[in-house]
Amino acid sequence: MSRTVVAGLASAAIAASGLAGTALTSTTTPEPTQSADGAGLRFNQLQMIGSHNSYHRELSPAEQKVQQAQNPGSVDLWYSHAAIPAQLEDQNIRTLELDLLPDPNGGLYTYPLIRKLTGQGPLTDPAMAQPGTKVMHIPDFDYNSSCDTLVLCLQQVKSWSDRNPDHTPITISLELKQSDPKVVAAGGVQSPPWDAANLDRIDAEIRSVFSEQELLTPDDVRKPGLTLEQSVLTKGWPKLDSVRGQVLFYFDNGGPGAIRDLYRTGTPNLEGRAVFTRGPEGEPDAAVTQVNDPRGANQAEIQRLVSKGYLIRTRSDEPLATIRANETSRVGIALASGAQIVTTDFPVAGMAARYDSDFVAKLPGDNAVRCNPVSAPKWCRGNVSER
Repeated sequence: MSRTVVAGLASAAIAASGLAGTALTSTTTPEPTQSADGAGLRFNQLQMIGSHNSYHRELSPAEQKVQQAQNPGSVDLWYSHAAIPAQLEDQNIRTLELDLLPDPNGGLYTYPLIRKLTGQGPLTDPAMAQPGTKVMHIPDFDYNSSCDTLVLCLQQVKSWSDRNPDHTPITISLELKQSDPKVVAAGGVQSPPWDAANLDRIDAEIRSVFSEQELLTPDDVRKPGLTLEQSVLTKGWPKLDSVRGQVLFYFDNGGPGAIRDLYRTGTPNLEGRAVFTRGPEGEPDAAVTQVNDPRGANQAEIQRLVSKGYLIRTRSDEPLATIRANETSRVGIALASGAQIVTTDFPVAGMAARYDSDFVAKLPGDNAVRCNPVSAPKWCRGNVSER
């Protein structure tokens, strides 16, 4: 394979990944807080910090040289998160993001193209050879993960949850990905489509790890005679004390489209489903959505949606572009928006040091969960106890 072809391949893969930069915002200033035990609060009246691409581990130095030789922007892929249990235990992370690829027969992603280009053999994790949903960023060019399969990642979450049964619900965003056509043309693998069977497999794999009592699902939120959206907007989310120790899943993929339509087939309110969709406002399945950039008019839009009762995710930073630009305002803007889920690439000090930055995004007072500045009652200020 020629270097020109590989260059185009790497460039296309990186562009498709949405990682054409990474962000710096200033460290949030700790502020005096009072603790609330959560009594009387609803789940949507909280705010928490999450990690972006929570599973991600950068490739080896040899592979990074190939990446950078083909596209200087590949440096944006050079970041690694701690293992998921360490994020939950040591970094005050309460929301995670996993990128998923279907592998119904097993073994499809065991020999990434970049490993072939660097003279390495196939991956040796036995789980990669087994049928099941895989976790990785870009097939063939950015494959490394701290947990290679959805089930393995979720088992890590469950183990921590079992040891900390009073935690506020952990939210997990699932982004359903596919191979880039240019990568496939250059010798990479073609992932199967996200058809009904592969979507059903996600539900089955979630339920193979968590019991119904350990999940916060659309059925737990929807009220009799109402759509899921009507339930959220008129009856509210469950009380925090009734959902401690649970896990909520939602799809990053949103709006009208094949994945959402297939997943809702026969279940317009997500009846029996394990995962929330990103239903547009006004649709029966609308309960969780995203406004990724909280700046400008988007801050008021997030505040409007949060005030109505939706669960919103936004981002306090993006890849390295924000660090390069020394853009330091976005963390504060994201937190003030009231989005319940604020995700970052840099949840602890030191992660950005390789880029000559001390940036870290966290809640004031270095807490795991706090009262939501928009939707929480006036009596609730500061952090929320996980007892």
